Amino acid sequence: MTNAPAPGSLAGKRALITGSSRGIGADTAKLLAAAGASVVLNYRDERKARRADKLVADIEAAGGTAFAVRADLTDDPAVAALLEAVRERLGGLDLLVLNASGGMESGMAEDYALKLNRDAQVGVLRAALPLMPPGARVVFVTSHQAHFIRTTPTMPEYEPVARSKRAGEDALRELQPELAEAGVELVVVSGDMIEGTITATLLERANPGAISSRRESAGKLYNVGEFAAEVAAAAVDPVPEGSTRYVGDTSAFTPEGA
Repeated sequence: MTNAPAPGSLAGKRALITGSSRGIGADTAKLLAAAGASVVLNYRDERKARRADKLVADIEAAGGTAFAVRADLTDDPAVAALLEAVRERLGGLDLLVLNASGGMESGMAEDYALKLNRDAQVGVLRAALPLMPPGARVVFVTSHQAHFIRTTPTMPEYEPVARSKRAGEDALRELQPELAEAGVELVVVSGDMIEGTITATLLERANPGAISSRRESAGKLYNVGEFAAEVAAAAVDPVPEGSTRYVGDTSAFTPEGA
């Protein structure tokens, strides 16, 4: 991965990646560990424990340092326990990757997308901030379909999730003065639809042809590994203009104020 952090570039750093038992979060965790960071994996429920434990074993086998903590990010006591585990084992946190998101799963409450994609993002950051020294960084992972939702319509099946993700981004940006006072940086990583993610799979199931249509329009869609490299790079690269790192084609999306 040409954009992934170089080996040793994160030596001594401590990173928490939410929603990291599979997909983009898992690949990001492996890349950060390969760059020298001690990584904390987070997963929501017991069904994902075996996958998280295997990822820890894989990272350790490659010479990295990792451990996994189960925590439903919509549960404040669980978040508190997650951050206490980080404090006890690592003493602090230099990088918080807010990757966990959802809202298209079946069987969830009607307000689940907003609780996870907005409220939980703010809750995790507020809980983590006391552990983050000056120079620490927060990376929030989102999509073009969410980032540009106020100016560019998206697929109806995805719109509630997109609006909740944008609400989460807005809520985090509102905290930037507080973050700046603590010396903590924020980078929003916005990507197009990502091939191979659960979101893409659910969208394709709800709207057959949606992914191939977007691929044809964009010319290319990033896969999980390629996008994870961009997320990992956002941990070390200079903060971009507007605190937003765009990954993939944006020509079909209208910027606000345009």
